[in-house]
Amino acid sequence: QARVRAALKVAVFSTGDELREPGGEAPKGTVYDANRFALMALLEQTGAVVTDLGILPDKRDAVTEALAGAAETHDALITSGGMSTGDEDHVRAAVEANGAIDFWRLAIRPGRPVALGRVKGKAFVGLPGNPVAMMVTFLRFARPVLLRLGGASGVEPLTFRVRSEAPIKKKIGRREWLRASLVPAPDGGAPFARRFPRDGAGILTSLVESDGLIELAEDVGEVAAGEAVDFLPFSELAA
Repeated sequence: QARVRAALKVAVFSTGDELREPGGEAPKGTVYDANRFALMALLEQTGAVVTDLGILPDKRDAVTEALAGAAETHDALITSGGMSTGDEDHVRAAVEANGAIDFWRLAIRPGRPVALGRVKGKAFVGLPGNPVAMMVTFLRFARPVLLRLGGASGVEPLTFRVRSEAPIKKKIGRREWLRASLVPAPDGGAPFARRFPRDGAGILTSLVESDGLIELAEDVGEVAAGEAVDFLPFSELAA
């Protein structure tokens, strides 16, 4: 006999008046919505049944109504954007109208405005709007939550110790993830992790052209060239 569970039903939204559907017109001041499609692909890898609920406008009532309606027929809700502190960031208030935010704004980079909570008793994950921050926070926060809800065990990915090719400096008290590729070592030893040359949170190619993430804990301030660091390969984070 095999113990089985029904696949999680997950609803996905993007938020923002500036977003446009790929393939359509994108006037000046607007951007194509890449996040929703990346999220749906990542969710399908977890075995979830995904519902695309499109782009929500920057209107509190519309976001509140959409989240409450989706909670009636789904096990989890995931949004992208609208989680910061701007005047048009309404997702947090919309969640609290029908549930609660359990935590929000972590000491991490990228992805500080990530949030986890509940809407009508269903799991809610609010991801940042910047594409890289969205992907990193999904892989490190949302994915383990969804796997656990689906009955999986051992949901934390394996890390590997590799040597940093160059020195790194970061702020003490904040956990950071740096996009990096593995490159052969000239001495034939363990490979080096080479950082992607640009850190922008909107550079999707930085993920495509990297092998994984260097993870630097809160108590790390400096890493010397050749010093070992934790490395999270994308094969562990998205397989």
